Amino acid sequence: MRRFGAPQDETGSAVIEFIVIGVGILVPVVYLALAAMAVQRAAFASTQAVREAGRAFSTAATPELGRSRAIVAARLAFADHGLLLPSGALRLTCSDGPCLSPGSAVDVRLEWMVELPWVPAELVEAGSAGVPIQASGRVPIDDYRGDQEGAS
Repeated sequence: MRRFGAPQDETGSAVIEFIVIGVGILVPVVYLALAAMAVQRAAFASTQAVREAGRAFSTAATPELGRSRAIVAARLAFADHGLLLPSGALRLTCSDGPCLSPGSAVDVRLEWMVELPWVPAELVEAGSAGVPIQASGRVPIDDYRGDQEGAS
């Protein structure tokens, strides 16, 4: 005989509640972790690429050679983090005098958009599903830089 207000049999409902709540919380937390890792990886790669590109440029014999070396160095830095350097993302500008002259400096700037994981291609192409990443640095050219033309 069943009494009014007596607890009903709830066998098995805890498992369903655990699955619904667990998935409802776990999936967004995992996505946020993956997105944060992607952005952090991109930030580390960008910082390393700017640093290495500046070093490669500042030790070159000519500005043309320096630009090509800087791009290669930035690509290697990105490859270390499992990324590809976007074309046109790296910019090098000379300041405080002619490029590679003693006492001058080179400004290195990297700007690009990192894609978030699991985002449909349509949103990525529209540019609304990414995080902008910027890194910059200034590398001084050695005051005692000698003639690099004869160096091998």
